[in-house]
Amino acid sequence: MNGKSKKEIECADVPAAIGPYSQAVLAGDFLFISGQIPIDPDSGEIIKESIERQTLLVLENAEKILRSSGLELSDVVKVDVFLSDIEDFSVMN
Repeated sequence: MNGKSKKEIECADVPAAIGPYSQAVLAGDFLFISGQIPIDPDSGEIIKESIERQTLLVLENAEKILRSSGLELSDVVKVDVFLSDIEDFSVMN
């Protein structure tokens, strides 16, 4: 990486990464957050409520990871969203 280091990011306020993954990786000036699913940080359970609640929870968890790295939502350049039902797109968006 041209002499730039990579650093794994762990934020205690969000659920731990499942498997051999990290919550995020800081590579140079870029922070790459791993895929998020709607896991409640308090219960550790996947939220199966409405897509609105799931989307809000995923964004809240991502924001906590960003803030733990000194960043905020306005610093985000790109987001990929995967939905199991395209009918949820307009509500999620």
